Amino acid sequence: MILFSDILTPLPGIGINFDIIESKGPIIESPICSLEQVEKLHPIEPEESLSFIREILQTLRQEVGNQAAVLGFVGAPWTLAAYAIEGKSSKDYAVIKKMAFSEPAILHKFLEKIADAIAVYVRYQIDSGAQVIQMFDSWAGQLSPQDYEVFALPYQKRVVDQVKQTHPDTPLILYINGSSGLLERMAKTGFDFVSVDWMVDMADARQRMGQNIGVQGNLDPCILFGSKEMIRDRILDTIKKAGNQGHILNLGHGVLQKTPEENVAYFFETAKQADQLLSVHA
Repeated sequence: MILFSDILTPLPGIGINFDIIESKGPIIESPICSLEQVEKLHPIEPEESLSFIREILQTLRQEVGNQAAVLGFVGAPWTLAAYAIEGKSSKDYAVIKKMAFSEPAILHKFLEKIADAIAVYVRYQIDSGAQVIQMFDSWAGQLSPQDYEVFALPYQKRVVDQVKQTHPDTPLILYINGSSGLLERMAKTGFDFVSVDWMVDMADARQRMGQNIGVQGNLDPCILFGSKEMIRDRILDTIKKAGNQGHILNLGHGVLQKTPEENVAYFFETAKQADQLLSVHA
């Protein structure tokens, strides 16, 4: 489960506090709206504000051993900026877009500070035991491709560049909700994998991004409400379309509430047997 508080973790570290209100999500008491506020923000100090993250990741590494990889995750600069400027979740992101189009210098300065804080946070997670990092830019899909190239892509890449300087071998995954119009641009960010939602065919995603970048996904989570035969067939179809290298089989988003647990278990069981099943169904 991914919690708002997890995605927004770096914000208090740079001086932006928030509360999680039931049925409303994150609420930021003093949304960012001026250059003065941006300039008052300070660099993140992980050991001062995030030491609990180290404890959690170290405990997980000890518990799972070599049986599974420990995945760390972070919010992306645009998404964190959206929450901080809107002050809450939004349907149209008009406040941050107004800043983008009327006062872009303020937004760019803010995005730089957030990106640098996220990079520090990612390195801290890796040093604490995370073996793979996934970045969630949940709201970048609200941007036009042109604006994604201006306000999201450069700051995603800024994080990647800083992390790769110190941890070049740690795989980094980028997820954007509703990203079918951005795939070619996402492939330019420097991430090792792009997580693909179910709104695009995996074969099309592969063709559009090329073979030099890995893909993750992309079954519709609602498939897990279907029959085991349907789940199996969709898994095998996705694997075939993704090709024989650089693919992390996954849903196109998280498991939905009320999904039958036995179907989730079947998803994993089938994934483990994929090579054998593919040879049978070839």
